[in-house]
Amino acid sequence: AEHGNTDGSPNLPEGPTGGATIGWAVTITGCGSDPITEGAAVLKHSIHLASVHGNLGGRYDYKMYAIYHPDGEKCAKTLESLGYTLVRRETPVAVEQIKGDFLRSRIHNNGCCGERELVKLEAYTLTDHPVVVHMDLDTMVLKPLDSLFDWMLTDTSKNTPYDSSDIGLQWPDAEQPKKVNAFFTRDYNMVPPTRQYKPVQGGFLVLRPDMKVYNEFVDIIKKGDFQEGKGWGGIGGVFYGSMTFQGIIPYFYDILHPGQAAELNRCIYNQMADNPKDKKTVNDIPQGKCRTGEDECEDCRNRPIEEVKTAHFTLCQKPWNCLPQDHDIIQQRLCRKLHHEWHRIRADLEASWGRGD
Repeated sequence: AEHGNTDGSPNLPEGPTGGATIGWAVTITGCGSDPITEGAAVLKHSIHLASVHGNLGGRYDYKMYAIYHPDGEKCAKTLESLGYTLVRRETPVAVEQIKGDFLRSRIHNNGCCGERELVKLEAYTLTDHPVVVHMDLDTMVLKPLDSLFDWMLTDTSKNTPYDSSDIGLQWPDAEQPKKVNAFFTRDYNMVPPTRQYKPVQGGFLVLRPDMKVYNEFVDIIKKGDFQEGKGWGGIGGVFYGSMTFQGIIPYFYDILHPGQAAELNRCIYNQMADNPKDKKTVNDIPQGKCRTGEDECEDCRNRPIEEVKTAHFTLCQKPWNCLPQDHDIIQQRLCRKLHHEWHRIRADLEASWGRGD
């Protein structure tokens, strides 16, 4: 939907307490061997529990969307009965319309899903909502994200710095945006610590829907200025998925429009239990250099689960595969706790359906 007020700002759908309704979106690029229905069901219930309808103190209502490429229609249909609104979308730009020869000839095989990964950008068109959270299906929400929504919905035009002390920023001492249009975490594992521009982790993005922003993304893709060995604009860098979502988001917010987005602490948001350094962990002590470029860096695997707001099952593997995670090592201790939380939310969902124990 492309609705808004006369000044270009989006309508604010009100929830039961008068607060805004946040859009939550997932994208289905195709139907692979991994089942998506269970992950989608538990993700939605975790969002429900963290909303105004749950018991975690959330103040915002929510609405779920499943944006799907035509290749994923069959499996996307299974989410409709779970309460997702289905949104069918082609890629923002057809590959043959990309002017840059290198991008046009290579994007199909880039990253996990080729050009279809760009369908995630369709979340910017959900302008019935003031804020949209886009997450992968192998994620869950453990605490309300209200502090993020509060900041995005606060009028900061009076040049009064926003009190972001309770947000959990990756770089709390850095100059903060006057107006935040996006929150994300970075995937520091994708590039060497010395790399200037780091990838955005593609499984979590809090964004302000805006058709002007969406259309700029379309223009960027059509132009196709992704250079061999250099990345977007000749400076964004090359890494896994750099031609699509994980590369175009940092190109937009770091290079083209700096000062509009804030990087969140990846130990709190989109927690993946990753090694913070560039060498192996020995006896629970990470070795090598910090991937963030710092002299000292936090090991997210030591972060208490009580402080984690969202988690992403990448390194921990999918909880529905029921891997034991039973070794007493730092890599598995947090994963085991995160898997437990996912299954707890799943059990609560089944109880809400009246299925009992």
